[in-house]
Amino acid sequence: MKQFFKTVLAVIVGMLIMSVINAVMYFSFILMLGLSGSGKPSVKSNSMLVIDMSKVMVAEQAQEPNPFASLMGEDVVETLGLHEVVTALETAANDPAISFIYLRTAGLSGSPATIEEFRNALLKFRESGKPMLAYMENPTNGGYYLASAADKVLMSSAHGGMVALTGLSSRIVFLKDLLDKLGVNVQLIRHGKYKSAGEMYIRNDISPENRLQYETFINSIWGSWSDEISESRNISAERFNEMIDNLELNSPEDFLENGLVDELVDNEELRGKLATYSGELEFKNVRSISLGNYIRARESSKSMFKDKIAVIYANGEIVDGKGKDAVAGDRFAGIISDVRRDKSVKAVVFRVNSPGGSVMASEKIRHEIDRLCAEKPVIASYGDYAASGGYWISNGCRRIFCDKTTLTGSIGVFSMIPDLSGTIKDLGHVNIVTINSNRHGDMYNLTRPLDKDELDYMQASVEDIYGRFVSLVSEGRGLTEEFVDSIAQGRVWAGTDALEIGLVDEIGTLEDALRYAALIADTETSSDLSNYTIEAYPKPLDPMEELLKSFMGGEEVSVFAGTPFESVENAYRDYKSIPTGQVFARMPYEVTVR
Repeated sequence: MKQFFKTVLAVIVGMLIMSVINAVMYFSFILMLGLSGSGKPSVKSNSMLVIDMSKVMVAEQAQEPNPFASLMGEDVVETLGLHEVVTALETAANDPAISFIYLRTAGLSGSPATIEEFRNALLKFRESGKPMLAYMENPTNGGYYLASAADKVLMSSAHGGMVALTGLSSRIVFLKDLLDKLGVNVQLIRHGKYKSAGEMYIRNDISPENRLQYETFINSIWGSWSDEISESRNISAERFNEMIDNLELNSPEDFLENGLVDELVDNEELRGKLATYSGELEFKNVRSISLGNYIRARESSKSMFKDKIAVIYANGEIVDGKGKDAVAGDRFAGIISDVRRDKSVKAVVFRVNSPGGSVMASEKIRHEIDRLCAEKPVIASYGDYAASGGYWISNGCRRIFCDKTTLTGSIGVFSMIPDLSGTIKDLGHVNIVTINSNRHGDMYNLTRPLDKDELDYMQASVEDIYGRFVSLVSEGRGLTEEFVDSIAQGRVWAGTDALEIGLVDEIGTLEDALRYAALIADTETSSDLSNYTIEAYPKPLDPMEELLKSFMGGEEVSVFAGTPFESVENAYRDYKSIPTGQVFARMPYEVTVR
């Protein structure tokens, strides 16, 4: 007994010590914020604007960096909001203090649509007549696509780097054989021959329908990128793809000889080029400012305009509840309701970047969007995804803008219930006896397969929800239900194809949607976007909330990150996170380009 109390006391003392350490770190961070937040960065005359993609990530909304990353010796990658980045580049184009942009593409990671909008903003900067210099060492698909927006592309002359400019690829994992060995029988109930969410658990190879939709949207995304690269580099798309298919791009000299870069340089020569662009004799005299600091330096104080355009960011998976890490149904319904009641908001841009998720949460959000549309102009702007539940919540908006590489549609639903009876009996050697009050009382307890009546019951629920989905799209887009059903069936479409079949109205960026919102806003204010305050919802987590989140445990980190096993781990996480018996409207994959 004495040893027991000693153990308990040791645990309590340990917890107290950890609490003290956390408190010290917390207040140290408060002090650090107070000291560091005392001044704004300044922009010196004749500065180059440095965009280093190993230190910057462009995302839907800005995020505070991990406050302890630099203290722990980790590289800090600053997450900047897309709208703030685009606005900063527009400002820089007319800012006499900025002489040119220096873009380093190494370390770029992001989804196709975000990179596409970022590249469009860089191209608009070039229209000012100011130069833009891009530099790369190990060319990648996304890195070269971004670099090709520059009027001058330089590449390291050093040999030995890895060339990953090989075209887009997607990896699909099938787990049926493994699950069979483990005795797991996954019962998938769905509507839509293209609705491949869950297919990885019931098949050991891809279905013809799933292969078709993958090939279609990947070729559509790459077709858009290769056309834009070819136009920028003044070569034909056919020749560009021929180089890639025949593996002609290996050494730095290959890139130079084929017109994909303008010069090969070493580090010292690169410094000399930057000095020349700055009009300086030596690199040490070159003035520079990072993109993040430029945004902070040029951000205006609180706008004088009382009329607002609200941007509601539906960024992430759609889930039930009020959580802050995703598009939580109850939380977002409340946010949308608050925006509707705010009389200073004259128009709304509903920015959707979601692969979908819970049908119930999607319904709650859609109801509030419909109420909002009845009182104010609501324009949808699609980012990387507006698929399945993401399309459910937004297709009733007045006008829909999307990028060429946006993935949308996926009009279909599914439910999934695993039967673990084989695992429990054959591997666990456990016998379970269930006592029910009614015939189907143990329907969702995972210890037996569903019988025919139960499967029919689940299928009827899926069919009912699919019919509602089709009806909502038919009403929202002004299409017949028969046509919607023909392009639905769970199929995912890239933006350019979605435009042709009427799922969206226009290829355009978030900025295009904002300008359109200003044009149709119900107000006497000028239709010029610059005469409105742009108000973002939900508010990003502040540094204190980020700090508490890090203490409480943030997002799961893949232990197999960067390896072929990462997709297996992600598939397992998707599998274990699906509530038994719930119906989902979710796209089965997400795309990241490096």
